[in-house]
Amino acid sequence: MDSRSSAGKVATIAAVLRDAAETHHIVFKIVDGADADWASWYADWLLRLSPLPALLGGTPVRSELVYCLVQCDKEFTAAAGGGQWEDYYAERLLSRLGAG
Repeated sequence: MDSRSSAGKVATIAAVLRDAAETHHIVFKIVDGADADWASWYADWLLRLSPLPALLGGTPVRSELVYCLVQCDKEFTAAAGGGQWEDYYAERLLSRLGAG
């Protein structure tokens, strides 16, 4: 995959993650988006209701996606380097879970 198509996939995955975040916040509106088990909710939504599997070139195992989301959250928080979390997560999800 060349860098242009990879950058396009990262941008598309980041947009899917933004959609997931907006949906999650709506679903958990009564508690202002608070959800200790957010990664499980995201993984389920991303695998069942989004184009993420097609963007990755295959469907990852749900538990692996949950793990990867939690790992991305810890890394992003520790780095505290700014930027958009969606872009950070998208790059890592594609590199860690993408086929090919």
